[in-house]
Amino acid sequence: MRSPLLDTSGAVAAHAPDETVAAHYGDPYAEQRALAGGRALVDRSNREVVRITGPDRLSWLNSLSSQKLDTLQPGTPTQTLLLDLQGRVEHHLTLVDDGEAVWAHVEPGTSAELVAFLEKMRFMLRVEVADVTSDYAVVSLAPPPPAASAGATDATVEGAAATGATVEGAVVVGGDLLVPRERLGGLPDELGLRPAGLWAYEALRIAAHVPRLGFETDHKTIPHEIGWIGVAVHLSKGCYRGQETVARVHNLGHPPRRLVFLHLDGSVDELPPHGAPVTLGVGTPVEAEPEAAVEGSAEPGQIGFVGSAARHYELGPIALAVVKRTVPVDIDLLAGGVAASQEVVVPPDAGRNVTIDPALRRRIR
Repeated sequence: MRSPLLDTSGAVAAHAPDETVAAHYGDPYAEQRALAGGRALVDRSNREVVRITGPDRLSWLNSLSSQKLDTLQPGTPTQTLLLDLQGRVEHHLTLVDDGEAVWAHVEPGTSAELVAFLEKMRFMLRVEVADVTSDYAVVSLAPPPPAASAGATDATVEGAAATGATVEGAVVVGGDLLVPRERLGGLPDELGLRPAGLWAYEALRIAAHVPRLGFETDHKTIPHEIGWIGVAVHLSKGCYRGQETVARVHNLGHPPRRLVFLHLDGSVDELPPHGAPVTLGVGTPVEAEPEAAVEGSAEPGQIGFVGSAARHYELGPIALAVVKRTVPVDIDLLAGGVAASQEVVVPPDAGRNVTIDPALRRRIR
């Protein structure tokens, strides 16, 4: 549903799937600085909200998803994934338990499928699932924490918790608030914060190397590829759908692709769009070429795709991309035709944490 903050002076709507909220309010760089400094509020009310109640809610979610939730303490934010039988990512949830219910927010357009799946898995357990998107809106008072710390309990943003106490009926989820939707229009004035557009949040998210479902993921994505191990996947918990793939890659194999952070050529006016092909940079020696192009790629020589791109107020044009694991980490790339240098987010040697003696391996065979 369309956000009332789009009626704010200077507001410019974002593109799908974020078209119901503002991309910016006239000064994207100032909005980024304000958000980074804790002086802004980002309208992310296009995200959808699911509430799960009942005494079995945490143990039930623990059995279905990748994070250890059965011992989750009230007020502790975390993330979890729902995987398919092959271990591919289907849903990403950012959630908190308030002692009476689990509150989760998810990507636009995904809550109906999520709720339908959860309803099918209730069986005789004491849980109730409800899509409360029409009643609650997501706003962010801080950029996402860096990917390396997002799964830590100390990653909770204190400023969000303090501000949440002043918003009647709000639920604090780390740096985010779930606020009653009827309060959204007046929230910036109520909290004394300037509105910042989604461009500001996305630029800081990319700079923090934080992946987003549907942008840095596709129908083949497994958690190891984009750095969700530890953040949204607990490696020592009980069984859940897709765990076999997670365990196999973590112990014995490597993910076929890896997330990279790109510094883009600042002399180019346009940013590469989502899905733009990533290829080897001009002048890359033949011996540096990976073994093969991306399976099913339409671009000759394509070795990955652009997930998200933005203009950062300090770093300039940046992007996140997913490339083949075998791409050397020290070569330049082209992202949608734009020259780019890469920083490693997920290392090529991710996984394979168990070493099997070669003699034993031969005996097993």
